[in-house]
Amino acid sequence: MNKREFLKSTGAIITGTMLSRIAPAEQTAHSEAPAAAHRTNWSGNLQYHTDHLLQPTTVEETQQAVKSCTKLRALGARHSFNTIADSNFNQISVKALQNMSVDAKARTVTVGGGVTYGQLAPYIDAQGFAVHNLASLPHVSVAGACATATHGSGNKNGNLSTSVAAMEIVTADGNIVHISREKDGDQILGAAVALGGLGVVTATTLDVIPTFQMAQVVYENLSFDQLEHNLEAIFGSGYSVSLFTDWQKNRATQVWIKSRLAPGGKADMPAEFYGATLAKQKLHPITGASAVNCTEQQGIPGPWYERMPHFRMNFTPSSGNELQSEYFVPRHKGYAAIRAVEELRDHITPHLFVTEFRTIASDNIWMSTCHNRDSMTIHFTWKPDWPSVKKVLPLIEAKLAPFDARPHWAKMFTMQPSHIQHLYEKLPDYQAMLKHYDPNGKFRNDFLNTNLFGA
Repeated sequence: MNKREFLKSTGAIITGTMLSRIAPAEQTAHSEAPAAAHRTNWSGNLQYHTDHLLQPTTVEETQQAVKSCTKLRALGARHSFNTIADSNFNQISVKALQNMSVDAKARTVTVGGGVTYGQLAPYIDAQGFAVHNLASLPHVSVAGACATATHGSGNKNGNLSTSVAAMEIVTADGNIVHISREKDGDQILGAAVALGGLGVVTATTLDVIPTFQMAQVVYENLSFDQLEHNLEAIFGSGYSVSLFTDWQKNRATQVWIKSRLAPGGKADMPAEFYGATLAKQKLHPITGASAVNCTEQQGIPGPWYERMPHFRMNFTPSSGNELQSEYFVPRHKGYAAIRAVEELRDHITPHLFVTEFRTIASDNIWMSTCHNRDSMTIHFTWKPDWPSVKKVLPLIEAKLAPFDARPHWAKMFTMQPSHIQHLYEKLPDYQAMLKHYDPNGKFRNDFLNTNLFGA
């Protein structure tokens, strides 16, 4: 896929990243924000191709806005690195839809289209509930994260979209459609990861579970050799486990183990973990960066939502100054995939901030990157130098081709559309669903037309 049309070239390598550049929380949904704040994505690598942004404050206004446009794309928290939310015509933000409501009997929470996980988590925790998974950054919107199959981690944990029980969507004709697991069966499997193609999501209902405590323990310098026979055990050693690497010296520089605690329980903190040594201080995933905005480590107990993400909820990243790519491979082939990519280490490391490995459970959602297979991700946080990264990505994708690696829908990749399409057996069902709800392609943009319908 050629991204030259929509990426701003960045020549200089900037040392700050979203992992360290933190600013005070954003303005509230009802405050006046400068229009310019919406015209690039969060990382600044993409300038949107339209200056026309609709910002309705109610569902009714959203319906009218949809009716008024012949072409339209929904814009979430602007955390996509590619053009999935871009438009040459109109964008719409439902950030003002901030309602949240828990149904304790049904064990669900319904949130407006503008709600982020950072807003959702403390709200449901105060009522005794949690969601089963969170992304490493809690500042993404619920609707946008689910629409792109964004994930947390854990051998037994599905990605964020697997919590979707029901959706309220304004479709192309301006009418409201409700799709639910309870009454619509397989339709929710198509809608949960809709990639923005069905319409504007004005509300999402998520399954919730009882709240719980967690602790996080970090180890340093885990040899890749340990993964050959112990990959399942290593990633299964906690509720959620992340490995970080710079691809040098045959090792993961850090292992982050996030464990669920029984009431009053304490974290297990042996001095060694498969040869890795217990960290003596709080660490940032990027070696040497300040850990001040990372979530607590060293076995300190805390609420689930203050341990599951890597970064604290009460701070909002001001800008990314980075690029991101991510590929999902079958978990049982994870070690071989890591070794294949490692062969490119001297091509990768000069342009890299950090790589992270995580695992996610299989699901049956049509366009999920974990559809029908337990997965491991290989995630790259790149320095903001697209010309260099653009040269490296095809090399990585070639190494991962034997593993049928699926790229994250909202991050940067160069795979050919025909290759992407063969990775999704339910693509014909998804295409039929789009045509049913949006027969004239109001919500289709260049990204969808190229990657899902293109040759």
